[in-house]
Amino acid sequence: QVQLVESGGGLVQAGNSLRLSCAAYGRTFDNAVMGWFRQAPGKEREFVAGVTWSRGNVKYGDSVKGRFAIFRDGAKNTVYLQMNNLQHEDTGIYYCAAARGNIRTASTMYDYWGQGTQVTVSS
Repeated sequence: QVQLVESGGGLVQAGNSLRLSCAAYGRTFDNAVMGWFRQAPGKEREFVAGVTWSRGNVKYGDSVKGRFAIFRDGAKNTVYLQMNNLQHEDTGIYYCAAARGNIRTASTMYDYWGQGTQVTVSS
């Protein structure tokens, strides 16, 4: 069993930055993939970024490329999402997720989920 705990959400003004954290507890997998998704009210869950735990390969959703960065700290079993130049459209609940294999953009491919952390960007 894997438990994921997100933190770092909050209210920020457009143009500012936030860093989200996702701490992983329990079982670990050599071929683990960690992903960040977000969901705005009335919208489907959207892939934001993913990273392979072993090699650090990354992938980003088109709407965040050049503004967000995902990285992991193996010693802390934690994945981070650095969000820069936040826009109102980035508002939503951000979820951390874990899977095995390659980075997938479909939320259905992820087995474990955190409880989510709210990010609100005021324009």
